[in-house]
Amino acid sequence: MSTLRTISNFKSNMIGGGARPNLFEVAIPALPAAATAAGANWGSAAGEEQETFNFLCKAAQLPASTVSSIDVPFRGRIFKVAGDRTVENWTVTIINDENFLIRTAMEYWMNGIAKLDNNTGATNPASYMTNAFVSQLGRGATAGRSSESSSVVDGGASVQPLRVYTFFDLFPVNIGSIELSYDSSDTIEEYTVEFAVNNIAVGTDPQGTSDQTGSVIN
Repeated sequence: MSTLRTISNFKSNMIGGGARPNLFEVAIPALPAAATAAGANWGSAAGEEQETFNFLCKAAQLPASTVSSIDVPFRGRIFKVAGDRTVENWTVTIINDENFLIRTAMEYWMNGIAKLDNNTGATNPASYMTNAFVSQLGRGATAGRSSESSSVVDGGASVQPLRVYTFFDLFPVNIGSIELSYDSSDTIEEYTVEFAVNNIAVGTDPQGTSDQTGSVIN
């Protein structure tokens, strides 16, 4: 028998007023060796790409989890058993600024993998793969920004994200086009970058810092 639910019951179960899709931060702490060798200075003293990316990455996703099923026929019926777990590609949307800072860095990265003029490039996967993470942020005073950001709350303590998803060994497979048109006005250019991902971890960032749930899945 089901229990009668009330709006007060619902309120008590809506922790924090609900997670908000516009409160997030995406970070790529460092570009791989192949990208920096090609000319990008991500995260170095001479470059601003890393911090700029944190601000201009306007959309991303918390990753889906997919386990395929294997159909086993048995006497006219299908028995399903668990198959392999796969990690889907991850796509982010980036606002374009007038110095093309992030897009140029992504183009350098992809050119380090496969050059435009002769299709040569890095052959060691470790030289063109890196890690990234997306933080789900909260609205409370101790969860307003990612713990990896430079902002702090009152008293100087770093804040902690609600949930963190880390993407391991990713690299760009598609830098989206930017549509140009005389008909476009009162708008800002943006484009997508699609990354192939080898593995993910839930609840911890690349530096091993856990989120507020305290539950790590890897």
